[in-house]
Amino acid sequence: MGSREVLGQAARLASSGLLLQVLFRLITFVLNAFILRFLSKEIVGIVNVRLTLLYSTTVFLAREAFRRACLSGGAQRDWNQTFNLLWLTVPLGMFWSLLLGWVWLQLLEVPDPNAVPHYGSGVVLFGLSAVVELLGEPFWVLAQAQMFVKLKVIAESLSVILKSVLTAFLVLWSPHWGLYIFSLAQLFYTAVLVLCYVIYFTKLLGSSESTKQQTLPVSRMTDMLPSITRSRAFVNWKEAKLTWSFFKQSFLKQILTEGVYDIVNNLGSLVARLIFQPIEESFYIFFAKVLERGKDATLQKQEDMAVAATVLESLLKLALLVGLTITIFGFAYSQLALDIYGGVMLSSGSGPVLLRSYCLYVLLLAINGVTECFTFAAMSKEEVDRYNFTMLALSSSFLVLSYLLTQWCGSVGFILANCFNMGIRITQSLCFIHRYYRKSPHRPLVGLCLSPALLGAFALSGGITGISEVLLCCEQGWPARLAHIAVGALCLGMTIGTAFLTETRLIHFVRTQLGVSRLADKTL
Repeated sequence: MGSREVLGQAARLASSGLLLQVLFRLITFVLNAFILRFLSKEIVGIVNVRLTLLYSTTVFLAREAFRRACLSGGAQRDWNQTFNLLWLTVPLGMFWSLLLGWVWLQLLEVPDPNAVPHYGSGVVLFGLSAVVELLGEPFWVLAQAQMFVKLKVIAESLSVILKSVLTAFLVLWSPHWGLYIFSLAQLFYTAVLVLCYVIYFTKLLGSSESTKQQTLPVSRMTDMLPSITRSRAFVNWKEAKLTWSFFKQSFLKQILTEGVYDIVNNLGSLVARLIFQPIEESFYIFFAKVLERGKDATLQKQEDMAVAATVLESLLKLALLVGLTITIFGFAYSQLALDIYGGVMLSSGSGPVLLRSYCLYVLLLAINGVTECFTFAAMSKEEVDRYNFTMLALSSSFLVLSYLLTQWCGSVGFILANCFNMGIRITQSLCFIHRYYRKSPHRPLVGLCLSPALLGAFALSGGITGISEVLLCCEQGWPARLAHIAVGALCLGMTIGTAFLTETRLIHFVRTQLGVSRLADKTL
């Protein structure tokens, strides 16, 4: 598979990820609005924050490192060893599920059983659902490596829809079950998700006429199960060591940066999840397939290097534009967004300052997602270890800074400390990218440079919308709010128009890849 074909597949993965995220957010929003008519907000809050955090943390710590390492292998890998390594996510998930479950039950404050019944059972079932999802990890990695986009879309969409239907049915039928409703629905969701992958590969491997089946590195389902032979090691130790390096990095990342999501989570992280996460996941696969890990840029295939540089430059430009747009307009519309979302209680307190700070964090998050997805796909195992050591060395300064800034300016200080931490990570990645391309004719970091006209449009928009907020928002009623929104829409249109006129390379890249994605989709 050539680099340009891989690029088209990655673009399709990213676009399908965006569509899935929009679908999931819409379903969640409608479902929450329905559930709140029958259940207390305390129960919904425990599910959406505490139990979901337990599930996502368990899954992240158990599989993230394995995914990064196992998606980096070349075509000549021994897939039996890769599958053996991936099955280790299941016992690791059991360990994290038990450990974090104990923390959730013994160290964190347990909710009032009268207001939130069956909390203990909820913790157990959400932890169990994480382990069930890990049973599908070998199938997921193989599907991603083969770029089976439709499989991911169908499996995740069907799982979410059926989970929502079951939740709504149980809420209507037995609202007194409390957390049992969401726990059973979550367990059902992970079971359906895994079954979709298992059924797909069972049918695919059973059809000798399938062209996809002929390209797979396995010929029957038992090839994907753990296997021990005397002729080779149980796992590829190079892959295992890379997994360990990524695990140390994932653990530090989870501990040092993920806590900020609990603050203004519903609004602040929405765009980050909708846009940046699918792009980072999909194009990590692209870079991992196109580039040979740990090999100098001059030793790579030059056509692949040119395509990778073009893609990296365009992604950096796109991340910068989206991040700046969120930051500039977020500053002027944070108060209005919180006022519409939660009323005066949110918009009159510290909420607007928190959300404005988070807008700056989203800008750094956007750039970091792109730079790290390239860096971690190209780094050797030794370079990943050095990166982890630097993160560990900086962790003490981050914790000290978090404490000082939190004492000085409350929750905003924690977000600012995370901005500092994210800035350090971006700097490390930029230094790696600069060294990587230093001896080549490609300079992808120019993607972080905007034209003077576009910078002027952003500055003008920030000034105009800032004045509009002071004059029109938010105590003068809906006519003034609508006028403030109209001013923002005009400024946004001006900024986007300037981007279309000045950033022609980016516009060409996006249009080209959308065309490639549609063409490739017709061939599936």
